[in-house]
Amino acid sequence: MKLFSGTITNLEKGLNYASLKQKVISQNIANVDTPGYKAKSVSFQSFFNESMNQLEAHRTNPKHIAFKQSGTHPAIATKGNFQYNHNGNGVDLDQEMSNLAANQIYYNAVTDRINGKFNSLKTIIRGGK
Repeated sequence: MKLFSGTITNLEKGLNYASLKQKVISQNIANVDTPGYKAKSVSFQSFFNESMNQLEAHRTNPKHIAFKQSGTHPAIATKGNFQYNHNGNGVDLDQEMSNLAANQIYYNAVTDRINGKFNSLKTIIRGGK
């Protein structure tokens, strides 16, 4: 019997995603005036696929789709070949600030959820008190 479900592991991966995205957004903002710098982004799909790889399910029919897929790793991609400044810089500061705010909301939601999980465990350990 597993003591913990995969939920805490998946929430941890969500926090790792938010942390990596924060770093990439911060690098983009820090390089807003760097000539020739191209903005980068983090692919959520790779994190989603990695989490899906952790799911296990009992297949009652061989025709059912298996949950296991090929492994993926977080992907940091350079955004397109466009520029926002005359010096070849590809960072849109307004977009990066918007991404930063959205990532903060996501991070807060995941931390609230993991906090709820730990509070539930604490309640169980205390015997419901």
